[in-house]
Amino acid sequence: MQIAVLTFEGFNELDSFIAAAILNRMKVKGWAAHITAPAARVTSMNGVTVEAQKPLEFAGEADAVLIGSGIYTRDIAADAALLNRIRLDPARQIIGAQCSGTLLLAKLGLIGALPACTDLTTKPWVIEAGVTVIDAPFIAHGNVATAGGCLASQYLASWMIARGASRADAEAAMHYVAPVGEKEEYVARAMAAIVPWLSGTAGRAAA
Repeated sequence: MQIAVLTFEGFNELDSFIAAAILNRMKVKGWAAHITAPAARVTSMNGVTVEAQKPLEFAGEADAVLIGSGIYTRDIAADAALLNRIRLDPARQIIGAQCSGTLLLAKLGLIGALPACTDLTTKPWVIEAGVTVIDAPFIAHGNVATAGGCLASQYLASWMIARGASRADAEAAMHYVAPVGEKEEYVARAMAAIVPWLSGTAGRAAA
């Protein structure tokens, strides 16, 4: 499973790095999550500069794609040339978006009238794009999921592992990263958020 973690200028570190770290717990099974960006380097909202591991076009080749948020997402959503570089196929790929990343997903035509999650700041813009926003941290429709709130990145990563591998793998990945003394609580919360929305062969088998 090759995963593109879309990371743009002004990105939120919690979105890209937490999800990538949890997903890369699956390296032993051949998975790899790559920081995927439109330029060779991008700088976060807090001034952290990282080198892209994959170009933006990799999103079209990846088995799964996560779209993180950032302070310039509204500008990116209005950049037709940049959006044209992102080719996604929900029939073939597992796709997730977080916070303002949901706005990009809407602009790419992958949400439509389905309810979605986003952060409170982005909510008006996502509604303006014609999307129904619900007050929840996570929701999925088949191969497409959205999440709201920086720390909801753990739900997107867990869902993607449960869909692409198994629920047991998702629980193991969350157990590893959860705080000591609270591991069972964190695993239970993550599973409670994603299990109602698991679908497809992997999800049914895992449930």
